[in-house]
Amino acid sequence: MKRFPDNFLWGGAIAANQVEGAWQEDGKGLSTSDVQPQGIFGPVIERVPGDRSLKDIAIDFYHRYPEDVALFAEMGFRCLRISIAWTRIFPQGDETQPNEAGLAYYDRLLDELARYNIQPLVTLSHYEMPMGLVKKYGGWGNRQLIDFFQRYARTVFQRYQHKVKLWLTFNEINMSLHAPFTGVGLPGDSSKGAIYQAIHHQLVASALAVKACHEIIPDAKIGNMLLGGLMYPLSCKPEDVFATLQENRSWLFFGDVQCRGAWPGYMLRFLREQQIELDITEEDRLALRETVDFISFSYYMSGCVTTDEALNQKARGNILSMVQNPHLACSEWGWQIDPIGLRTLLNMLWDRYQKPLFIVENGLGAKDKLEADGTIQDSYRIDYMNDHLVQVAEALEDGVNVMGYTSWGPIDLISASKAEISKRYGFIYVDRNDQGEGTLARYRKQSFWWYQQVIATGGANLKP
Repeated sequence: MKRFPDNFLWGGAIAANQVEGAWQEDGKGLSTSDVQPQGIFGPVIERVPGDRSLKDIAIDFYHRYPEDVALFAEMGFRCLRISIAWTRIFPQGDETQPNEAGLAYYDRLLDELARYNIQPLVTLSHYEMPMGLVKKYGGWGNRQLIDFFQRYARTVFQRYQHKVKLWLTFNEINMSLHAPFTGVGLPGDSSKGAIYQAIHHQLVASALAVKACHEIIPDAKIGNMLLGGLMYPLSCKPEDVFATLQENRSWLFFGDVQCRGAWPGYMLRFLREQQIELDITEEDRLALRETVDFISFSYYMSGCVTTDEALNQKARGNILSMVQNPHLACSEWGWQIDPIGLRTLLNMLWDRYQKPLFIVENGLGAKDKLEADGTIQDSYRIDYMNDHLVQVAEALEDGVNVMGYTSWGPIDLISASKAEISKRYGFIYVDRNDQGEGTLARYRKQSFWWYQQVIATGGANLKP
């Protein structure tokens, strides 16, 4: 294999609500994630004294981060993607003054990363927001949230301007279409019009955060983050091909707004045909012109699109509501494994935007087994990641500008979809189960040593 560029940012990605725990410590407020103990597709549950959620402790990264960062450094990480829990900084979301204890925690974490020369890539809002903003204001459906988010973003930009030079605004911003409570703080049964209005407010807030970052930290770069939902036509029937174009546009439009600075024409037509009238002011249009410096995205799988309604009905019966590709194998969780799709997506995004790309989530969730001797043999994870990284190398050869690769969950964490730890992604095993039992001890998996060599050799050890 040809080596990756010397400045390629190798690393991993975690999210505050899936690793930190300490859900009520140091003045932290209640977040939307805290009231979703069964994951982003589960019910919203009012918390009562004495109840428990696996995420309340998670993997206790809040207290154990020095040990975990040292393990990341041992693998050779050059970059760690983290998120800031908004409720650690503004517990209710509408305070005028931030919570110093929360700010101080991230100072300590960022200083620990700096000790090992690991560059932080910081997401401002990763699948959580203050529950106070949902209860008091109705979530992102309320235009006032734009101002609250600005206060939060500017606060952390000012505080960490000398420690963080790479930022992201909203994690998988297009996920709001599928999980509106997680994405924009709206009930799951909200109308399309309400969801798109909330999305618009979030897009304006994202653009204003980009502007603030450029003003406060001129030498920083700030990007967006998309759920890379690459879809193929199930057949070459023209109707399937056009339906696929439309399906891909349903998530690419977020990138179009954030990279091109305006709502695209095809979305304006969609809104007209759905009889949705959005409140878009001239100030909004001006704000949206501030575009991101780079595009980051997650990639786990691809899917297929067809106009055959019988096949679509059948697909709605599975957890992903996605027509499966007959040419691809599946993971234990039914996610189709498609390494070439990552090369396809990289080329597609590069052709579309001509902005640097950053793969900030990719990995394999699987049920790993801790052997009696403390080892974990996860050759299936090595195979998955090897094959995907080979395609990243091919995209680089294609001329695509790829900044880096941060694998999802370099240490086992609580999964977003169902809030379980049995779906493990890490190079590092955490001794905890879905019932909350275990010592929380860390163990290096077989993949730990493999990824260490990938980074050390600049990808030269990958097998085509």
